[in-house]
Amino acid sequence: MGGAVSAGEDNDDLIDNLKEAQYIRTEKVEQAFRAIDRGDYYLDGYRDGAYKDLAWKHGNIHLSAPCIYSEVMEALKLQPGLSFLNLGSGTGYLSTMVGLIIGPFGVNHGVELHKDVVEYAREKLDDFIKNSDSFDKFEFCEPVFVVGNCLEIATDSHQYDRIYCGAGVQKDHENYMKVLLKIGGILVMPIEDQLTQITRTGQSTWESKNILAVSFAPLIQQSRADGEKPDTVNLPPVTVRSLQDLARIYIRRTLRNLSSEDGQGKGTVQRVPQKRKRRRCRRRRINTYVFVGNQLIPQMVESEEEEHAEEEHKEVEEEEERDIGDIEILKQVNILRDQIMALPLPESLKAYLLYYREK
Repeated sequence: MGGAVSAGEDNDDLIDNLKEAQYIRTEKVEQAFRAIDRGDYYLDGYRDGAYKDLAWKHGNIHLSAPCIYSEVMEALKLQPGLSFLNLGSGTGYLSTMVGLIIGPFGVNHGVELHKDVVEYAREKLDDFIKNSDSFDKFEFCEPVFVVGNCLEIATDSHQYDRIYCGAGVQKDHENYMKVLLKIGGILVMPIEDQLTQITRTGQSTWESKNILAVSFAPLIQQSRADGEKPDTVNLPPVTVRSLQDLARIYIRRTLRNLSSEDGQGKGTVQRVPQKRKRRRCRRRRINTYVFVGNQLIPQMVESEEEEHAEEEHKEVEEEEERDIGDIEILKQVNILRDQIMALPLPESLKAYLLYYREK
């Protein structure tokens, strides 16, 4: 059974569908979704389902449906330099996308109940930094994950600009979540079957807005014997970057800006080959979802109405005509890496500037 949007053939195709259905509405969110391939966060043997608009669960590993993550990313209104806390950080997929937007001077923390899932998230993060083609195109705030129950966070913990909770929050835990938020900050979480955006407007004032009707599994409360103290979760410290790390950030930024200016000066336009034309359909957006087993599905069946064949054929011809021109299609290369390798520096420093990436 399908989700809110049609399944994609690959990550880009899925993002195209989410844009068409208006789940992704801003350029920065689109760029983050395209940079992180959802399929990379699936276990081997399950990747075929990665580009469907459905939740996926295997053991303790869980990913929400793409349309849910899209709405969350848009509702958080992320900006460079903000601090972010992910309660129930799971595979780290969402935290990694957030890190691409808040940049190296932000704060990116996650709390996850299951130790095996935290280890999985760290493996996926390391793979993204070392192997992803997207890493060198962004300035990144690396997520830091800790194991623990997000209902047991130390009372003296620092506050955050943006918070997301990926599990159903009961009404009596709402204020607990709110106090973790800075004044002016935004909290997104599911409360009473509604994905809700809460903005802290003052010391004891908030504004709430319902985003989407959903059904999430509830937060797990820590079970303990009578009189036994809970295991307090200490969030990662907010640290100042070292001078060495700052130098790496600014050297990479300078080289990236220079390459961008050179490209504009030469008037070079890089394009990737056009994807094949997909059948165009009119779709009705679905805003209500329920869990059945381990799958997130809509309550209403998607309605599709094919456009007239003559109109579709005409659109394809017009698009092909626009694509014909003198624009050179260039093979994508990692210009930043080439620039760093050309610097008159010891190999050890070059490796550091490259985050020890091998490609």
